Parts: sequence; C-alpha cells; structure tokens
Amino acid sequence: MVATSAPQGSTDAVALLVADHVAVAQLFAEYDKGQPNADKKALVGQLCTALGVHVQIEEEIFYPAIESLLADPLLVPEARLEHAGVKNLIAQLEGAEPDGVMYDAKVKVLGEYVKHHVQDEQAEMFPQAQATSLDLHELGARMAARRQELIG
Repeated sequence: MVATSAPQGSTDAVALLVADHVAVAQLFAEYDKGQPNADKKALVGQLCTALGVHVQIEEEIFYPAIESLLADPLLVPEARLEHAGVKNLIAQLEGAEPDGVMYDAKVKVLGEYVKHHVQDEQAEMFPQAQATSLDLHELGARMAARRQELIG
C-alpha cells in the first residue's frame, strides 16, 4: 500500500495533506495502467480508505481550524461540497465488483473530483492557511494523531 502520511518527522498540516495528495495520485495512476479485476478491487479499496481518512481529518480538524482565518470565505464550504461528491462515489465503489464500465467510470470521475479538489487546495487554500498565524505544526500533529486512530 502507498503511504498516506507526511514525511517522517514532519507534522506540518499542509505537508501532511500534500503527502496524502501525492499518495492518492499514485494510486489513481496505478489504476489507470489497466489492472485485472482483482487488482482493481484492491486498488480501489486502498483509494477509498486513503480518501476516507483524508476527508475525515480535513473535515474534523483542518477545515474548522482554518475556515475563519482564510481570505476567501468560500474555500472551505466549496471543499466540503466537493467532499460530498467524493464520499458519494466512495460509497458506490465500496463493496462493488469491478466487472463493468460503470465501475471504471466511477473511478475515473472520482479521480477527476479529487484532482480538481487537490488543485483548489494547493493553489488557494494551503497558501492562505500558511499566511495565517495558525500553528500548522501543532495542527499537523493533531491530524497525524487522528489519522493513527482511524487507521489503527
């Protein structure tokens, strides 16, 4: 499985989330190479787990901490709406069999949602968060601890 945490010793919240983005992009790239159905199912399981944990720590910890501090008040509400679409597709994929074009289509659309979301966060949200007085290392430590709780 691809690691879904920030580099060793790093607890910066933005670095942790960027590392997640990289790990998920690698999983999507692996899926896009064309896999037997059993491998597709395993990759999608990894994707769903990684995305589920990522979404949860953003919604529980990162977004509440930064929302009132960002210059653009729409960034967090927009991100939450994007998460709703991601969670909907995750729910459709979990437990589904990779035996048709709809499965591949759902994975493709999930990848497009995630790519758009990542671009928004990395181009707009993260720079604005970094420009605040928020202690991103303390926030990252809380996020890393919550991740460990979620993944066991």
